[in-house]
Amino acid sequence: MKPRSIIVLGAGISGLATAALLAKAGNKVTVIEGASWIGGKSKRIVVDGQRMDTGPALVTFPGVWEEFVRRYDNLGTGAKASEIAPIEFEALSEVGEYFFRGDKCLLPVERGNKWHEPWQRFEAIHGKLDKEITTLLTNTSMSPKAVPAVSKLVSNYGLRLTTKSYLDGLKWLPEGLKEIISIHTLNAGVAPESTLALFATMPAVMAAQKVQVPVGGVNEIPLTLEKLARHAGAEIKLNERVVGLSKGKVTTEKASYEADLIVSSLDAKVTDRLLGKRTNELGRKMSCSGVAIYAVLEQELPEGTKTHSVIMPDDPASLHKALGNKELPKQSMVFVNYYKAGHIYPNSKSTVAVLITAPADGKHYGIDSDFAKAELERVSKVMGLPKNIKESFGAFEVLDPEYFSGWGATGGALYGEARKIWQSGPLHTPRHSSIFKPWLWRVGASTHPGGGIPAVLGGSLVATKKLILRLGTRTG
Repeated sequence: MKPRSIIVLGAGISGLATAALLAKAGNKVTVIEGASWIGGKSKRIVVDGQRMDTGPALVTFPGVWEEFVRRYDNLGTGAKASEIAPIEFEALSEVGEYFFRGDKCLLPVERGNKWHEPWQRFEAIHGKLDKEITTLLTNTSMSPKAVPAVSKLVSNYGLRLTTKSYLDGLKWLPEGLKEIISIHTLNAGVAPESTLALFATMPAVMAAQKVQVPVGGVNEIPLTLEKLARHAGAEIKLNERVVGLSKGKVTTEKASYEADLIVSSLDAKVTDRLLGKRTNELGRKMSCSGVAIYAVLEQELPEGTKTHSVIMPDDPASLHKALGNKELPKQSMVFVNYYKAGHIYPNSKSTVAVLITAPADGKHYGIDSDFAKAELERVSKVMGLPKNIKESFGAFEVLDPEYFSGWGATGGALYGEARKIWQSGPLHTPRHSSIFKPWLWRVGASTHPGGGIPAVLGGSLVATKKLILRLGTRTG
């Protein structure tokens, strides 16, 4: 393959993974990032001297990471990824503890819980499909490897193609447990009726396989990718916001760069605007945003509090409707991520992240806003805390829809525009490449965001493999 000069836009997980693979394949790669940090939405912050990571909190489907390492090692020559930037993962004993309408359970559902037997039946159907999902995440849907995986997955769903329709068809599954399973569609920022039935499978696989966290925090993943990209020869430029994009040229606030190819990992609408396209987003349905509170604890949470807790609304349908209308819900879904001192992070104090699902309205919400206050009070009551969780906070930092809108997505939507069911997964739009702009490729948030680290990293693997093969074919 004749080496090409390639510019990658964005130093998030997808951009860095793409840069690492393309550079290892022998290309001259430059990564341009507008922010001052590595990781994109997976950002590391320090509050009162304690380290916390924003963005994804867990790593699921570890086979996707293993496939990335395998492909990196097999491209070009030189040291193995494990020699350049070793990364260690710690498996958690449960996905989390879920609270819903006075009930609570772990995933996997523990013995003695009223939902244990139906969960066991559900997990028996879906829990061993990790290899099929990993294959689907890391290969094009029509590749010889993916076809058997797709066939096996679809055989479970039949004609019930959405998460909601599939779960509604399981008459033996308790309604409360259905809601706990289906709430995971918010990992893509949209409602169960707007996501593929595949999302019903994922919680069972996560529970059976166990979720993981990198030792040191999730931001260790983009930091590892950065090291691999640099070792392969990629150059990474921070604090350079891109203001223009055309064939063979990228213009930033500081300079202009020329390249044979450009790969964008930016939000799809941001990429379109850089291309000079007029994007009418009025009335467009967006994925959700969030109000994220990262706090250092002055007092520990009660003994027995799990690392990850999920406090659900009493009426999930009402939440999904409110988010779709960009309205504040009466009750939201809230993640509470609790790390004791020394667990995962090298912190001397315990920390907590309270992540409140919010509409993509672009507004500012402080910790004393009516919305945040109500949810903090509800979380404290539902979890059975002896006092309002806010009273245990020391120093804290709040990220809200106004902050997330700085990424360019309308209203601070965490996963960009909400797509129709037939435009998700392998049928995503925009596609990785276009015959009208063969010089432009898209990965990450520029194609089909959401779904966590495996989907973002897997999308990069699929696109990069196609690009490398195409370059090889062109040069004979």
